[in-house]
Amino acid sequence: MRKLLAFAFLFFFFWDKTLAQIAPAPPLKVDNITSILEKGGQFTTFIKLLKATQVADQLNNQLSTPDPNDGITVFAPSDNAFSGLKPGTLNSLSDQEKLQLVQFHVLPTLMSTSQFQTASNPLRTQAGDVKGGKFPLNVTAEGNQVNVTTGVVNATVENSVFSDRRIAVYQVDKVLLPPKAGVKGAVVAGAVSLKFHALAMGFSSFAVFWAIFRGF
Repeated sequence: MRKLLAFAFLFFFFWDKTLAQIAPAPPLKVDNITSILEKGGQFTTFIKLLKATQVADQLNNQLSTPDPNDGITVFAPSDNAFSGLKPGTLNSLSDQEKLQLVQFHVLPTLMSTSQFQTASNPLRTQAGDVKGGKFPLNVTAEGNQVNVTTGVVNATVENSVFSDRRIAVYQVDKVLLPPKAGVKGAVVAGAVSLKFHALAMGFSSFAVFWAIFRGF
């Protein structure tokens, strides 16, 4: 009887162990970037850009990989941040420039708030290489305040929207315009200013001519 019980014990022990070895691993929890932002409730414009440029799909695919070291950091401008842009700024950008703008808000590594203290600037973003000052993103931290600068805008991290072992999302109070977009905006503004200046000069000259003509 004892031998039978011992045999039964060993049988079920090794059977359970074998099942544990061949049982499929539980599915990896995937965090959806758009769902995270939708729960935040104030990122409508940024979500539209993420979807339009297909960066949302790319980030979600990256998050679904089994590599736990493949992390992401996202600086998400709020709707108020986008409302602070000059009218027509987004519409003036090409599809490629919109893609680069969105990618400029994404770091291909996971960074916690404490890591901002020792960040090695400029940080590399998904927009491309930082060489030549094309996409320079610098992060500085003093106490609890974290600032993000691009050479065009100085933004502040307002709060942490979401953070886990794969992705960190931080709300910023300004859209992180890279230098190229900033220069383009300045050129457009300058051209408009010159146009109005020329019109004003033309009107002034006409007024002088009309006054002289009336004098005769």
